[in-house]
Amino acid sequence: EKQAALETVIEKERIAAQEKLQLLDKAKEELTDTFRVISATALRNSHESFLQLAQATLAKYQEGAKRDLDLRKNEVKQIVDPIKESLEKYDRQVHEMERIREKAYGGLSQQVQSLMTTQQLLKQETANLVKALRTPQVRGRWGEITLRRVAELAGMLRYCDFFEQETTGAEQGLLRPDMVVRLPNEKQIVVDSKAPLLAYLEALEAQTEEKRTQKLILHSKHIKAHMNKLSQKTYWKQFQPTPEFVVLFIPGENFFSSALEYMPELIEEGVSKGVILATPTTLISLLKAVAFGWRQETMAKNAEAISVLGRELYERISTMAEHLDRLGQDIQKSVSTYNQVIGSFERRVLASARKFSGLGIRKRGGAEIIYFSPVEKTTRQVSLPEPNEHESQRTTDPE
Repeated sequence: EKQAALETVIEKERIAAQEKLQLLDKAKEELTDTFRVISATALRNSHESFLQLAQATLAKYQEGAKRDLDLRKNEVKQIVDPIKESLEKYDRQVHEMERIREKAYGGLSQQVQSLMTTQQLLKQETANLVKALRTPQVRGRWGEITLRRVAELAGMLRYCDFFEQETTGAEQGLLRPDMVVRLPNEKQIVVDSKAPLLAYLEALEAQTEEKRTQKLILHSKHIKAHMNKLSQKTYWKQFQPTPEFVVLFIPGENFFSSALEYMPELIEEGVSKGVILATPTTLISLLKAVAFGWRQETMAKNAEAISVLGRELYERISTMAEHLDRLGQDIQKSVSTYNQVIGSFERRVLASARKFSGLGIRKRGGAEIIYFSPVEKTTRQVSLPEPNEHESQRTTDPE
Protein backbone atom coordinates (compact mmCIF):
# COMPACT_ATOMS: atom_id res chain seq x y z
CA GLU A 1 0.00 0.00 0.00
CA LYS A 2 2.83 2.37 0.79
CA GLN A 3 4.40 1.49 -2.51
CA ALA A 4 1.19 2.13 -4.33
CA ALA A 5 0.81 5.36 -2.47
CA LEU A 6 4.38 6.32 -3.46
CA GLU A 7 3.76 5.39 -7.06
CA THR A 8 0.60 7.47 -7.01
CA VAL A 9 2.50 10.39 -5.50
CA ILE A 10 5.26 9.90 -8.02
CA GLU A 11 2.73 9.79 -10.87
CA LYS A 12 1.13 12.95 -9.64
CA GLU A 13 4.51 14.61 -9.34
CA ARG A 14 5.37 13.45 -12.83
CA ILE A 15 2.10 14.77 -14.21
CA ALA A 16 2.65 18.04 -12.34
CA ALA A 17 6.21 18.23 -13.73
CA GLN A 18 4.92 17.63 -17.23
CA GLU A 19 2.36 20.38 -16.84
CA LYS A 20 5.08 22.71 -15.58
CA LEU A 21 7.25 21.81 -18.59
CA GLN A 22 4.34 22.45 -20.90
CA LEU A 23 3.78 25.81 -19.20
CA LEU A 24 7.46 26.62 -19.59
CA ASP A 25 7.41 25.64 -23.27
CA LYS A 26 4.30 27.69 -23.82
CA ALA A 27 5.86 30.61 -21.98
CA LYS A 28 8.99 30.19 -24.01
CA GLU A 29 7.02 30.26 -27.25
CA GLU A 30 5.05 33.30 -26.15
CA LEU A 31 8.24 35.04 -25.05
CA THR A 32 9.89 34.17 -28.33
CA ASP A 33 6.93 35.55 -30.24
CA THR A 34 6.98 38.62 -28.08
CA PHE A 35 10.67 39.22 -28.69
CA ARG A 36 10.18 38.54 -32.36
CA VAL A 37 7.47 41.14 -32.59
CA ILE A 38 9.48 43.60 -30.52
CA SER A 39 12.58 43.00 -32.66
CA ALA A 40 10.60 43.37 -35.90
CA THR A 41 9.02 46.55 -34.66
CA ALA A 42 12.35 47.97 -33.53
CA LEU A 43 14.00 46.94 -36.75
CA ARG A 44 11.19 48.43 -38.78
CA ASN A 45 11.38 51.65 -36.83
CA SER A 46 15.17 51.74 -37.20
CA HIS A 47 14.92 51.01 -40.90
CA GLU A 48 12.39 53.74 -41.42
CA SER A 49 14.53 56.20 -39.51
CA PHE A 50 17.59 55.17 -41.47
CA LEU A 51 15.68 55.50 -44.71
CA GLN A 52 14.43 58.94 -43.74
CA LEU A 53 17.90 60.03 -42.73
CA ALA A 54 19.39 58.48 -45.82
CA GLN A 55 16.77 60.13 -48.03
CA ALA A 56 17.42 63.50 -46.42
CA THR A 57 21.20 63.11 -46.78
CA LEU A 58 20.88 61.77 -50.31
CA ALA A 59 18.61 64.63 -51.29
CA LYS A 60 21.15 67.05 -49.88
CA TYR A 61 23.99 65.40 -51.76
CA GLN A 62 21.88 65.14 -54.91
CA GLU A 63 21.21 68.86 -54.78
CA GLY A 64 24.93 69.58 -54.39
CA ALA A 65 25.80 67.06 -57.06
CA LYS A 66 23.25 68.63 -59.39
CA ARG A 67 24.78 72.06 -58.88
CA ASP A 68 28.28 70.61 -59.43
CA LEU A 69 26.99 68.73 -62.47
CA ASP A 70 25.57 71.90 -64.00
CA LEU A 71 28.81 73.73 -63.30
CA ARG A 72 30.90 70.91 -64.72
CA LYS A 73 28.54 70.66 -67.66
CA ASN A 74 29.10 74.34 -68.48
CA GLU A 75 32.87 73.96 -68.08
CA VAL A 76 32.89 70.85 -70.24
CA LYS A 77 30.75 72.64 -72.82
CA GLN A 78 33.19 75.54 -72.93
CA ILE A 79 36.01 73.07 -73.53
CA VAL A 80 34.13 70.84 -75.96
CA ASP A 81 32.58 73.58 -78.13
CA PRO A 82 35.94 74.81 -79.55
CA ILE A 83 36.95 71.20 -80.09
CA LYS A 84 33.64 70.59 -81.84
CA GLU A 85 34.18 73.62 -84.06
CA SER A 86 37.73 72.52 -84.83
CA LEU A 87 36.53 69.01 -85.66
CA GLU A 88 33.80 70.39 -87.91
CA LYS A 89 36.36 72.64 -89.62
CA TYR A 90 38.74 69.72 -89.94
CA ASP A 91 35.94 67.60 -91.36
CA ARG A 92 35.17 70.29 -93.95
CA GLN A 93 38.85 70.53 -94.85
CA VAL A 94 39.10 66.76 -95.13
CA HIS A 95 36.11 66.72 -97.47
CA GLU A 96 37.65 69.57 -99.50
CA MET A 97 41.00 67.78 -99.63
CA GLU A 98 39.25 64.62 -100.66
CA ARG A 99 37.47 66.51 -103.43
CA ILE A 100 40.73 68.09 -104.58
CA ARG A 101 42.49 64.72 -104.34
CA GLU A 102 39.83 63.08 -106.48
CA LYS A 103 40.11 65.91 -108.99
CA ALA A 104 43.91 65.78 -108.92
CA TYR A 105 43.85 62.01 -109.16
CA GLY A 106 41.72 62.31 -112.26
CA GLY A 107 44.17 64.84 -113.72
CA LEU A 108 47.09 62.67 -112.64
CA SER A 109 45.56 59.68 -114.34
CA GLN A 110 45.29 61.70 -117.52
CA GLN A 111 48.88 62.89 -117.13
CA VAL A 112 50.08 59.33 -116.52
CA GLN A 113 48.17 58.17 -119.57
CA SER A 114 49.64 61.02 -121.60
CA LEU A 115 53.09 60.23 -120.21
CA MET A 116 52.72 56.59 -121.19
CA THR A 117 51.68 57.64 -124.68
CA THR A 118 54.59 60.08 -124.89
CA GLN A 119 56.97 57.44 -123.60
CA GLN A 120 55.75 55.02 -126.22
CA LEU A 121 56.21 57.66 -128.93
CA LEU A 122 59.63 58.54 -127.51
CA LYS A 123 60.59 54.88 -127.53
CA GLN A 124 59.47 54.62 -131.14
CA GLU A 125 61.28 57.82 -132.12
CA THR A 126 64.41 56.66 -130.27
CA ALA A 127 64.30 53.43 -132.19
CA ASN A 128 63.93 55.40 -135.43
CA LEU A 129 66.82 57.67 -134.39
CA VAL A 130 69.02 54.70 -133.56
CA LYS A 131 68.12 53.14 -136.87
CA ALA A 132 68.91 56.38 -138.71
CA LEU A 133 72.19 56.92 -136.84
CA ARG A 134 73.43 53.56 -138.01
CA THR A 135 74.03 55.19 -141.39
CA PRO A 136 77.45 56.90 -141.39
CA GLN A 137 76.23 59.82 -143.53
CA VAL A 138 73.31 60.54 -141.20
CA ARG A 139 75.51 60.15 -138.14
CA GLY A 140 78.09 62.53 -139.59
CA ARG A 141 75.45 65.09 -140.55
CA TRP A 142 73.93 64.91 -137.07
CA GLY A 143 77.34 65.55 -135.53
CA GLU A 144 77.88 68.56 -137.80
CA ILE A 145 74.45 70.01 -136.96
CA THR A 146 75.12 69.55 -133.25
CA LEU A 147 78.53 71.17 -133.68
CA ARG A 148 77.01 74.17 -135.49
CA ARG A 149 74.35 74.55 -132.80
CA VAL A 150 76.99 74.51 -130.08
CA ALA A 151 78.98 77.17 -131.89
CA GLU A 152 75.87 79.35 -132.27
CA LEU A 153 75.01 78.98 -128.58
CA ALA A 154 78.54 80.11 -127.72
CA GLY A 155 78.15 83.22 -129.90
CA MET A 156 80.75 82.10 -132.46
CA LEU A 157 79.12 83.22 -135.69
CA ARG A 158 80.14 81.28 -138.77
CA TYR A 159 81.22 84.26 -140.82
CA CYS A 160 83.37 85.56 -137.98
CA ASP A 161 84.92 82.86 -135.84
CA PHE A 162 84.58 79.37 -137.27
CA PHE A 163 84.45 77.44 -140.52
CA GLU A 164 82.62 74.15 -141.05
CA GLN A 165 83.48 71.44 -143.56
CA GLU A 166 86.85 72.96 -144.45
CA THR A 167 89.14 70.57 -146.35
CA THR A 168 92.86 70.78 -147.10
CA GLY A 169 95.13 68.48 -149.02
CA ALA A 170 98.00 66.50 -147.56
CA GLU A 171 100.58 64.04 -148.72
CA GLN A 172 98.80 61.18 -146.95
CA GLY A 173 95.45 62.05 -148.50
CA LEU A 174 92.55 64.37 -147.80
CA LEU A 175 92.18 65.71 -144.25
CA ARG A 176 88.67 66.93 -143.51
CA PRO A 177 88.05 68.61 -140.14
CA ASP A 178 84.46 69.48 -139.31
CA MET A 179 85.18 72.94 -138.01
CA VAL A 180 88.10 75.35 -137.76
CA VAL A 181 87.78 77.98 -135.07
CA ARG A 182 89.78 81.12 -135.79
CA LEU A 183 91.60 82.62 -132.82
CA PRO A 184 93.06 86.10 -132.37
CA ASN A 185 96.63 86.62 -133.57
CA GLU A 186 95.92 84.39 -136.61
CA LYS A 187 95.75 81.13 -134.66
CA GLN A 188 93.12 78.42 -134.96
CA ILE A 189 91.63 75.31 -133.38
CA VAL A 190 90.66 72.25 -135.41
CA VAL A 191 87.50 70.35 -134.35
CA ASP A 192 86.57 66.84 -135.52
CA SER A 193 83.05 65.53 -134.79
CA LYS A 194 83.27 62.11 -136.46
CA ALA A 195 83.31 60.17 -133.17
CA PRO A 196 82.33 56.48 -133.66
CA LEU A 197 78.93 55.77 -132.07
CA LEU A 198 77.85 52.48 -133.67
CA ALA A 199 78.87 50.28 -130.72
CA TYR A 200 76.99 52.54 -128.31
CA LEU A 201 73.83 52.33 -130.44
CA GLU A 202 74.14 48.54 -130.50
CA ALA A 203 74.48 48.58 -126.69
CA LEU A 204 71.10 50.32 -126.45
CA GLU A 205 69.50 47.41 -128.30
CA ALA A 206 71.28 44.69 -126.31
CA GLN A 207 68.92 42.18 -124.72
CA THR A 208 71.24 41.13 -121.87
CA GLU A 209 73.43 43.08 -119.48
CA GLU A 210 76.48 41.07 -120.54
CA LYS A 211 75.94 41.94 -124.20
CA ARG A 212 75.42 45.58 -123.29
CA THR A 213 78.67 45.68 -121.30
CA GLN A 214 80.59 44.15 -124.21
CA LYS A 215 79.23 46.77 -126.61
CA LEU A 216 80.06 49.64 -124.24
CA ILE A 217 83.62 48.37 -123.83
CA LEU A 218 83.85 48.21 -127.62
CA HIS A 219 82.50 51.77 -127.76
CA SER A 220 85.33 52.92 -125.45
CA LYS A 221 87.88 51.17 -127.67
CA HIS A 222 86.44 52.85 -130.78
CA ILE A 223 86.73 56.29 -129.17
CA LYS A 224 90.32 55.56 -128.22
CA ALA A 225 91.15 54.30 -131.73
CA HIS A 226 89.68 57.43 -133.32
CA MET A 227 91.58 59.58 -130.84
CA ASN A 228 94.82 57.84 -131.83
CA LYS A 229 93.94 58.38 -135.47
CA LEU A 230 93.48 62.11 -134.91
CA SER A 231 96.77 62.33 -133.06
CA GLN A 232 98.48 60.81 -136.11
CA LYS A 233 96.89 63.26 -138.55
CA THR A 234 98.90 66.11 -137.04
CA TYR A 235 96.39 68.76 -138.06
CA TRP A 236 98.72 71.51 -136.85
CA LYS A 237 101.04 70.79 -139.78
CA GLN A 238 98.24 71.22 -142.28
CA PHE A 239 96.72 74.37 -140.75
CA GLN A 240 99.56 76.70 -139.96
CA PRO A 241 99.66 78.26 -137.48
CA THR A 242 97.55 76.18 -135.10
CA PRO A 243 97.75 75.18 -131.41
CA GLU A 244 99.25 71.82 -130.66
CA PHE A 245 95.91 70.08 -130.05
CA VAL A 246 92.83 68.86 -131.88
CA VAL A 247 89.33 68.80 -130.37
CA LEU A 248 87.50 65.48 -130.70
CA PHE A 249 83.87 66.50 -130.38
CA ILE A 250 81.51 63.83 -128.95
CA PRO A 251 77.95 65.04 -129.63
CA GLY A 252 76.41 63.81 -126.37
CA GLU A 253 77.27 63.62 -122.68
CA ASN A 254 75.99 60.03 -122.52
CA PHE A 255 78.40 58.88 -125.24
CA PHE A 256 81.33 60.42 -123.38
CA SER A 257 80.35 59.18 -119.90
CA SER A 258 79.81 55.63 -121.19
CA ALA A 259 83.28 55.62 -122.75
CA LEU A 260 84.88 56.92 -119.53
CA GLU A 261 83.02 54.33 -117.45
CA TYR A 262 85.06 51.49 -118.97
CA MET A 263 88.17 53.46 -119.93
CA PRO A 264 88.68 56.35 -117.45
CA GLU A 265 92.20 57.07 -118.73
CA LEU A 266 90.88 58.47 -122.03
CA ILE A 267 91.11 62.12 -120.97
CA GLU A 268 94.68 61.93 -119.71
CA GLU A 269 95.83 59.85 -122.67
CA GLY A 270 94.14 62.25 -125.10
CA VAL A 271 95.87 65.27 -123.56
CA SER A 272 99.23 63.54 -123.81
CA LYS A 273 98.58 62.91 -127.53
CA GLY A 274 97.34 66.43 -128.27
CA VAL A 275 93.68 65.46 -128.58
CA ILE A 276 91.11 67.10 -126.30
CA LEU A 277 87.85 65.18 -125.79
CA ALA A 278 84.92 67.60 -125.67
CA THR A 279 81.18 67.27 -125.18
CA PRO A 280 78.64 70.01 -126.02
CA THR A 281 78.99 71.43 -122.51
CA THR A 282 82.78 71.62 -122.48
CA LEU A 283 82.96 72.81 -126.09
CA ILE A 284 80.54 75.64 -125.34
CA SER A 285 82.84 76.70 -122.49
CA LEU A 286 85.86 76.56 -124.80
CA LEU A 287 84.12 78.55 -127.55
CA LYS A 288 82.88 81.13 -125.06
CA ALA A 289 86.47 81.62 -123.95
CA VAL A 290 87.46 82.11 -127.61
CA ALA A 291 84.59 84.58 -128.06
CA PHE A 292 85.84 86.47 -125.01
CA GLY A 293 89.30 86.54 -126.57
CA TRP A 294 87.84 87.99 -129.75
CA ARG A 295 86.03 90.65 -127.75
CA GLN A 296 89.27 91.57 -126.00
CA GLU A 297 91.02 91.69 -129.36
CA THR A 298 88.30 93.95 -130.77
CA MET A 299 88.52 96.19 -127.72
CA ALA A 300 92.30 96.42 -128.12
CA LYS A 301 91.95 97.34 -131.80
CA ASN A 302 89.28 99.91 -130.95
CA ALA A 303 91.52 101.36 -128.26
CA GLU A 304 94.36 101.60 -130.75
CA ALA A 305 92.06 103.27 -133.31
CA ILE A 306 90.86 105.69 -130.63
CA SER A 307 94.48 106.49 -129.78
CA VAL A 308 95.28 107.22 -133.45
CA LEU A 309 92.14 109.36 -133.87
CA GLY A 310 92.90 111.18 -130.63
CA ARG A 311 96.44 111.95 -131.74
CA GLU A 312 95.16 113.17 -135.13
CA LEU A 313 92.44 115.27 -133.45
CA TYR A 314 95.00 116.79 -131.09
CA GLU A 315 97.20 117.77 -134.03
CA ARG A 316 94.24 119.29 -135.88
CA ILE A 317 93.12 121.23 -132.79
CA SER A 318 96.68 122.49 -132.33
CA THR A 319 96.81 123.69 -135.95
CA MET A 320 93.41 125.36 -135.64
CA ALA A 321 94.53 127.10 -132.44
CA GLU A 322 97.55 128.51 -134.29
CA HIS A 323 95.22 129.79 -137.02
CA LEU A 324 92.93 131.38 -134.45
CA ASP A 325 95.91 133.00 -132.73
CA ARG A 326 97.06 134.52 -136.03
CA LEU A 327 93.49 135.67 -136.70
CA GLY A 328 93.43 137.36 -133.29
CA GLN A 329 96.69 139.10 -134.01
CA ASP A 330 95.32 140.29 -137.39
CA ILE A 331 92.14 141.53 -135.67
CA GLN A 332 94.29 143.38 -133.13
CA LYS A 333 96.20 145.03 -135.93
CA SER A 334 92.94 145.91 -137.71
CA VAL A 335 91.56 147.51 -134.53
CA SER A 336 94.74 149.54 -134.08
CA THR A 337 94.65 150.69 -137.71
CA TYR A 338 90.93 151.50 -137.39
CA ASN A 339 91.55 153.64 -134.33
CA GLN A 340 94.36 155.49 -136.12
CA VAL A 341 92.19 156.07 -139.21
CA ILE A 342 89.16 157.43 -137.30
CA GLY A 343 91.46 159.60 -135.17
CA SER A 344 93.04 161.16 -138.22
CA PHE A 345 89.62 161.42 -139.92
CA GLU A 346 88.16 163.10 -136.85
CA ARG A 347 90.97 165.65 -136.54
CA ARG A 348 91.58 166.46 -140.19
CA VAL A 349 88.22 166.01 -141.91
CA LEU A 350 85.29 166.01 -139.52
CA ALA A 351 86.52 168.98 -137.48
CA SER A 352 86.44 171.14 -140.63
CA ALA A 353 83.16 169.60 -141.86
CA ARG A 354 81.32 170.41 -138.63
CA LYS A 355 82.13 174.15 -139.18
CA PHE A 356 79.62 174.10 -142.10
CA SER A 357 76.82 173.72 -139.60
CA GLY A 358 77.69 177.19 -138.21
CA LEU A 359 77.32 178.57 -141.72
CA GLY A 360 73.79 177.13 -142.06
CA ILE A 361 74.68 174.01 -143.99
CA ARG A 362 73.08 170.96 -142.49
CA LYS A 363 72.16 167.40 -143.46
CA ARG A 364 68.60 166.79 -144.54
CA GLY A 365 66.54 166.34 -141.42
CA GLY A 366 68.86 168.54 -139.41
CA ALA A 367 71.07 165.72 -138.13
CA GLU A 368 74.60 166.46 -137.04
CA ILE A 369 77.64 164.52 -138.19
CA ILE A 370 78.16 161.63 -135.83
CA TYR A 371 81.22 161.23 -133.64
CA PHE A 372 83.34 158.13 -134.04
CA SER A 373 84.42 156.23 -130.92
CA PRO A 374 87.61 154.20 -130.96
CA VAL A 375 87.47 150.43 -130.44
CA GLU A 376 89.01 149.63 -127.08
CA LYS A 377 88.30 145.84 -126.91
CA THR A 378 91.28 143.57 -127.42
CA THR A 379 91.35 139.97 -128.56
CA ARG A 380 92.15 137.15 -126.14
CA GLN A 381 95.33 135.28 -126.83
CA VAL A 382 94.80 131.60 -127.60
CA SER A 383 97.21 129.29 -125.77
CA LEU A 384 97.12 125.48 -125.40
CA PRO A 385 97.70 124.08 -121.90
CA GLU A 386 100.58 121.80 -121.27
CA PRO A 387 99.78 118.02 -121.49
CA ASN A 388 99.99 117.54 -117.71
CA GLU A 389 98.43 120.88 -116.76
CA HIS A 390 94.89 119.53 -116.37
CA GLU A 391 96.12 116.61 -114.31
CA SER A 392 97.96 118.95 -111.93
CA GLN A 393 94.85 121.15 -111.68
CA ARG A 394 92.68 118.12 -110.78
CA THR A 395 95.10 117.03 -108.08
CA THR A 396 95.34 120.52 -106.53
CA ASP A 397 91.66 121.48 -106.91
CA PRO A 398 89.93 120.92 -103.51
CA GLU A 399 86.65 120.24 -105.24
